[in-house]
Amino acid sequence: MTEPRYTDGKSVIDSIRSVLITDWDPIGVMDDPEWPRDEYDGYIGDLYEFIRRGEPAEFIARHLCLIEDKKMGLGSLPVSARISVAEKLKALAPSFSNGSNL
Repeated sequence: MTEPRYTDGKSVIDSIRSVLITDWDPIGVMDDPEWPRDEYDGYIGDLYEFIRRGEPAEFIARHLCLIEDKKMGLGSLPVSARISVAEKLKALAPSFSNGSNL
């Protein structure tokens, strides 16, 4: 089976959103089916850019921890707590076509 190649920004956004909802969800609201699925959309643009540039998983994990601490006020976690999420985000990179822009 070949990897899907995203040809539009909506597919890219949806793929990143899916990881943020299912694997990150630091405020723990995504178990509620009534909660808006766009809760973390404000972070997608930066994450897309980091993935596109090929930033290491540790860089992306550090960024997620910074969001949790500084923007959400949830306190600081060790970067290692977010490495698995960062690796899932990085795994999306081969599927982004060169023409995909947000």
